[in-house]
Amino acid sequence: IMGLLLGEFLQSEGLVIVHSVMILKRSDYREDRVEISPEQLSAASSFAESLGARCNKSIGVVGWYHSHPKITVWPSHVDVCTQAQYQMMDPMFIGLIYSCFNADKSTNRGKVEVTCFQSENKNPAGYPPQNEQLDIPLRIIPKKTLEGYNVDALVQLPEIYNQEHADLYERVTSRTSGGNILQTVRNG
Repeated sequence: IMGLLLGEFLQSEGLVIVHSVMILKRSDYREDRVEISPEQLSAASSFAESLGARCNKSIGVVGWYHSHPKITVWPSHVDVCTQAQYQMMDPMFIGLIYSCFNADKSTNRGKVEVTCFQSENKNPAGYPPQNEQLDIPLRIIPKKTLEGYNVDALVQLPEIYNQEHADLYERVTSRTSGGNILQTVRNG
C-alpha cells in the first residue's frame, strides 16, 4: 500500500497537518520499491488544491506513505534516500511507514505500527550525502473535515490492490511462455 499525504505545512510551528491521503497504484512491484511517478505527484497536487478549495484551507502534498507488510516499521536505506529526494521539494516533507502484519510475541496478536520520519544528511556541504533516518513525533487527532473523501479513498483500496495484481499477472504471463511463472513473479 502506498500513497501521498495531503495537508498543510505550518512552518512557524514546525508542524505538518495531514488532512487526507491519496492512495496510489504501484508501478514497480519489486518488494523493496515504492515509486511514485511524476504524473501521480502532479495529479495529487491538483487534487489537493481542489480539496483545499472545498474546505477553505491551503492543502498540498506534504508527505508520502507506504506499508512494510512483512517487516518492521523502520525505514530501509531505500526509504531514507527516497525521503531525502522528496525533502528537496520542501524540507518539511514527511514519510510514514505502516507495518501491519507483525505479531506481538507476548500475546501472539497482530499489531499495527507506524513511524513518521525524515532524512537527515550527516555529511557537511560539498561531500556526498550520507542520509540517515530522523524520527519525527507523530500525533493523531481525528477530525471530520474531509471525512467523506477519506471514506471514499478507503473504499478504493481493494480496487487499487486488485488492479496492481491484475497488472502484475498480465506482465508476468506475457513474459513467461512456458516458463516458471512463480520465479518470474519473485524476480520482478
